[in-house]
Amino acid sequence: MMPAAIPSPGSSSLDIGSLELRAYGLMIALGVLAAAWLFHRRFTQRGHSPELASSITVWAVIAGLIGSRIYHVITDWKTYQGNWGEVWQIWEGGLGIPGAVAAAAAVMWVYARRKGIPLSDIADSVAPALPLGQAIGRWGNWFNQELYGRPTDLPWALEIDSENRRSQYLQDETFHPTFLYECIWNLALVGALLWIGKRFTLRPGRLFGLYVLGYSLGRLWIEFIRVDFASELAGVRVNIWVMVALIIGSVAYLLWGRGDKDEDQPAENISLET
Repeated sequence: MMPAAIPSPGSSSLDIGSLELRAYGLMIALGVLAAAWLFHRRFTQRGHSPELASSITVWAVIAGLIGSRIYHVITDWKTYQGNWGEVWQIWEGGLGIPGAVAAAAAVMWVYARRKGIPLSDIADSVAPALPLGQAIGRWGNWFNQELYGRPTDLPWALEIDSENRRSQYLQDETFHPTFLYECIWNLALVGALLWIGKRFTLRPGRLFGLYVLGYSLGRLWIEFIRVDFASELAGVRVNIWVMVALIIGSVAYLLWGRGDKDEDQPAENISLET
């Protein structure tokens, strides 16, 4: 029998003896490790050295963390008005995925040019790794009781404590667990990308384009049901505009050069078996 609602954690920290860990940061770290593992495995199976894979991972993670925070602050700058010192408190939440991907992609592009390796090898190796990391990292929002959706009484609704609700929802107790929706969507995207990469012959870089399209489609419908505070443009959440732009851009990229011959491009043959 399903519970009436999903409970939220009573604390945003995990206590291990005398050690206190911020759950949000821990989930982000676990997500990064999972994504790094899958990228490393796929990249080395393309014939590149483990050292090169590790070096790319380090630079991409650093750039991704910086880019994600910058994106969050830019799109939700009103939150920090008068409290600009909180900009650096990433353990309290606030990392924007589009900013992380953009910053990491820029670093990977520079790295690929300097090392003389195909950028598509990096992009297609990281494509399923990114949603894997995102799926795990989203659980940090559960611990922080943030980024929830509209009120609902569905069996899988999420309980939110009154101090973490927006003023207009103080009388509501359960909400759509958008963190869980995004986690499930991203895990499905991981499986889809791995299957597509093995089943079909794709032009270099197209698997990454499919990741952008798949993630943006999922994030778009989730943004429509979220009720947390967010900056708006023309009365619409900024993240919705960003997702629409990414969907259009990724579709254009996937269709570009579609008529060219692909016979010389082998399908992926990457196994996750140990």
